Amino acid sequence: MTLGSFTAGDLFEWLTNREDFLLLDVRNDVEFGRFKVEGPYPIDMINVPYFEFIEMEDESVARVPQGKKVRIVCAKEGSSKYVGEILVNHGFEDVAHMKVGIKAWGNLLEPVRVGAGDGYELFQFRRPGKASCSYGLISGKEMMVFDPAKNIPFYRNFARDKGCAIIKTFETHRQADYISGSDTLRQTAGAEIVAPEDDFGPAKFPYTPARHGERHGFSSGGPEVEIIHTPGHTPGSTCYRVDGKYLITGDTVFIQSIGRPDLGGMAQDWSRMLYKTMTDILLKLDDDTVILPGHYMDWDEANEDLAFAAPMAKIKADNAAIYSIADEKAFFAFIQANMRPQPEEYAKIREINAGLVAVDEEQQEIMDIGKNECAASAHAAA
Repeated sequence: MTLGSFTAGDLFEWLTNREDFLLLDVRNDVEFGRFKVEGPYPIDMINVPYFEFIEMEDESVARVPQGKKVRIVCAKEGSSKYVGEILVNHGFEDVAHMKVGIKAWGNLLEPVRVGAGDGYELFQFRRPGKASCSYGLISGKEMMVFDPAKNIPFYRNFARDKGCAIIKTFETHRQADYISGSDTLRQTAGAEIVAPEDDFGPAKFPYTPARHGERHGFSSGGPEVEIIHTPGHTPGSTCYRVDGKYLITGDTVFIQSIGRPDLGGMAQDWSRMLYKTMTDILLKLDDDTVILPGHYMDWDEANEDLAFAAPMAKIKADNAAIYSIADEKAFFAFIQANMRPQPEEYAKIREINAGLVAVDEEQQEIMDIGKNECAASAHAAA
């Protein structure tokens, strides 16, 4: 038998189709504990660090169950190939390693259509390695992108396959948990950046301020994109309403919970802003407004299409403990009860996303990997 290979896209397809295989992660236990492959259904997965295969080959091989397909992932591909060859030499019959390594999973984007109307389609681009979502709105031969990640080839290839040019990229806020692709799309595709000035005031690249109440459209027909300022997660946090029906919320509204107002070190002031946004804007949205969040915490938030989208009525019902909070003081107490340290890299990612500092591709990969920490109640403070 020979060792095979697979892509991150293959892995996502197998996970969503509930295929039967063992996922063997051979990174060290610290890296495995920080960030691992997750999917919409339970995964048969074990962690046996590759250095244990080096030091204790027979004992490590004995920890891998026989009789199943084995799919191996590591940090940079080399270790998974090494372990794969060992398993093949020990008689395992169906073994393959993931090309590129875990960063391929971290950067993977998978599209699903979440909306459509007269002459347009709206797509959600799920990023399972970050538990985040970006969006693409297509009308005619033009495409608008919302909160793009740094996987620029994906967006450009998707637009090309749809026969579109990327004309605009919208930022809901200055992201702290992942590196934005907006400025690269500006440079490589000529896209206009639309972004909230309260967050992007110091930015070193040109952008069009996202002003509350203004609308953006396509060159010929198609839906309008309405700008709604929803401060709280950040002072500039902004939602974009598409065709009066779909609300792209960034980190303001999630399927479960609401955005953290403590990431900027001004928890009380930003909590006050977020509470006002909740009472004055969010609670007044039509119940059938489809919420399209920037992140999710777990795959159980996905709908039957494995998309992260839900009507506002369901959001309010499922998060009644938050949306029924009676005053600012009680809301801040809720925020305090759920506060936790933010990842160290978040401060630098904010600077990168304003063009204030530049880091090379390898540094970006290290900083950008791992799940988000943007929801107010994703974890208890303890």
